[in-house]
Amino acid sequence: MSQSTISPSSPLTGSCFCGAVTYALTAPPVLRAYCHCSQCQRLTGCPFVHTVHFPASAFTWTHDAPVDTFVNPNRPWKTRTRCRTCGATVASRNSKTDRVSAWGAHFPRDESGRILRWDQVCPTAHIFYETRMLDIPDSLSKWTGYEGSSERIA
Repeated sequence: MSQSTISPSSPLTGSCFCGAVTYALTAPPVLRAYCHCSQCQRLTGCPFVHTVHFPASAFTWTHDAPVDTFVNPNRPWKTRTRCRTCGATVASRNSKTDRVSAWGAHFPRDESGRILRWDQVCPTAHIFYETRMLDIPDSLSKWTGYEGSSERIA
């Protein structure tokens, strides 16, 4: 069963692995995808990440814990924030698009481990698919860049 739409009165929350760094999101996402870009791969050590983009105005930190930030020298408009305690990257801000991306793995889960509000954050595409480390044989569209603003390749 779906929960209410993400809004100021019904925010989506998230946190790092240890729970010291927390945030709230107060608007529906503007992009939901599996990102296969080489930057995400190198920064996470994973072949792709479940990224969910929100307007920066909808993102609020809800913790007092100190954080570390990393400005990507290859893309200085992107700043990642991570927890100093557990080291998990929690969010990334893109000053060019004025968006914040959060990773699906940091959203709350139910007792069986399923991400809450999945219907509102589930990926709709694979982005930067040309730099994939493995083929994903699913029904989602595949794009050379961002969904809807780059070439669709599958």
